[in-house]
Amino acid sequence: MSVCARLRRSVFIGALSAAFAILPVWSQSAPADEKSPADQPPKAETQKEIPPVVPNDVAPVDKRVFGVLPNYRTAEAQLPFEPITPKQKFLIATKDSFDLPVLGTTAAFAALSQLQGSGNSVYGQGMKGFAYRYGISYVDQVIGNYFPEAIVPTLFHTDPRYFRKGTGSVKSRLWYAVDHIFICRNDNGNTTFNVNEFVGNGLASATGLAYHVQQRTLGDAVYQMGTYLTSDMIGQVAKEFWPDVKKHLHHKHPDALTSTSTSGN
Repeated sequence: MSVCARLRRSVFIGALSAAFAILPVWSQSAPADEKSPADQPPKAETQKEIPPVVPNDVAPVDKRVFGVLPNYRTAEAQLPFEPITPKQKFLIATKDSFDLPVLGTTAAFAALSQLQGSGNSVYGQGMKGFAYRYGISYVDQVIGNYFPEAIVPTLFHTDPRYFRKGTGSVKSRLWYAVDHIFICRNDNGNTTFNVNEFVGNGLASATGLAYHVQQRTLGDAVYQMGTYLTSDMIGQVAKEFWPDVKKHLHHKHPDALTSTSTSGN
């Protein structure tokens, strides 16, 4: 396993620890006004007659968790399901791959790897060695995004988004976030086995064998796939609780939190 992959996993673990250290007690959201268009089709009217079981007013999803981690594939489970198109799936993967903080964190990982002397026999030192390490780390992130977020969801007609629970006890929400590494929704909104994570990350790991000169065995591919899955699992936990952490921090640093949620437009 490359140093960059280990560091990427460490970033997620650190973010998770910070979230639970300051996790507040959240309150219920106030309901918003319901809209009922006059020309609504009969099917939609039938659905409208069903009493809502969740709050109607849900805050928009932040584009980044802790101002750094991309958060473009998070949706609210409390809201009615709306499918996304293949184009939107590829757009999510593109945003996750080319978001500005990703460029910065990749550079930091490459620099730290070079300082530690990891892979000197292959990459060397100097700017050439740094560029090599940066490229390998960045390609890992790109294929690790496009396979599970765009390619596999398009082929299998599944939804790559994480649907945040947002309500219930800390324990139930934690289990929900962890459990949904195995569960996803299809394009009809029904739950199914998470082929996005297991098939997508499996293909990404297998592809990595073509350019990882120090990791070219089946065991290396399985280990890399485990790294992808663990990172995504921890990321889902962070996404689940980030709005609660943000609400707590907003009382102390309102200006900073507003800047974090609106940056990257």
